[in-house]
Amino acid sequence: MKVIIDRFEGDFAVVELPDKTTVNMPRVLVPGAGEGDVITIEREKACTDERRKKISALMDEVWND
Repeated sequence: MKVIIDRFEGDFAVVELPDKTTVNMPRVLVPGAGEGDVITIEREKACTDERRKKISALMDEVWND
């Protein structure tokens, strides 16, 4: 998803979503970005799946000890 930084308000970047609504995003998530910049937000399924496998293995280890 591509969002556009509309403006900054304190510690937040006000970003415009594709449907033209706006939401506040912590400014620390977009270091160096400025008004009008386009930011891409994407889900990394492979990383998520790997993380879930590791957590599941850790939980199995804890519960089986």
